[in-house]
Amino acid sequence: MKTRTLEALIFDVDGTLADTERDGHRVAFNTAFDEFGVNWHWSVDIYGELLAITGGKERMRHYYENYPEAQNIFDDFKLRLDVLIPELHKAKTRHYTKLLATGAIPLRPGVERLLQEARARKLRLAIATTTTPENVTSLLEYTLGREAIAWFEVIAAGDIVPAKKPAPDIYSYALQQMQLDADACFAFEDSGNGIRSSQGASLTTIITPNDYTRDHDFSGAALILDQMGEPGQPFNVLAGDVYGHSLLNYDLLQQLHAATRA
Repeated sequence: MKTRTLEALIFDVDGTLADTERDGHRVAFNTAFDEFGVNWHWSVDIYGELLAITGGKERMRHYYENYPEAQNIFDDFKLRLDVLIPELHKAKTRHYTKLLATGAIPLRPGVERLLQEARARKLRLAIATTTTPENVTSLLEYTLGREAIAWFEVIAAGDIVPAKKPAPDIYSYALQQMQLDADACFAFEDSGNGIRSSQGASLTTIITPNDYTRDHDFSGAALILDQMGEPGQPFNVLAGDVYGHSLLNYDLLQQLHAATRA
């Protein structure tokens, strides 16, 4: 059977490109809560539970509706919840961007190397994420430089589709915008919701989990690695065949693409 050429790589952002959640988004949420006088504080453990809900606004509403300690949110009630949550989310994005500007949130090992190699080999790049477009562009600007935003043909982010991950909509949107079939692409994810989303769009998926997601169900992943690897810092293989490679690179992607379509 003829094997379709690998043409594009589609990346999740939070947890995949950078380990942004614990010391980035969580901290920014707590700072926003303090700014608005909201009596909430998300510990490392609570935030890990809340990551089961994709989307920051959705996460805050879920917390309010499901955690007893979330009910007493104000010293005095100034804003309705439907008004407060979008305002909190805007403030959180502002505080998160400030954190990025300090260099406190680097890319994960191997990410920049793989992006540069993919560009050199003429692979097309895209992003499919539930985070806001502002968070994506800020991360790219402060880790790779402002010019890196243009490396990505499509940045599918935030509320551009009505249903967030684990729904497949954001990946389907990216594929539609690139006018590509799923079998010409790889998706890169770090979470159970992420792989459910990418697989729902029929995308072959490579997983690099983090501390929050290491115990998620990654059934059906083409490859699971602890990270993408750097020279002198090889990845550890958690599942799958790496064909003798120690870094996630163009050659390994081509071999994996051929094997998954044989």
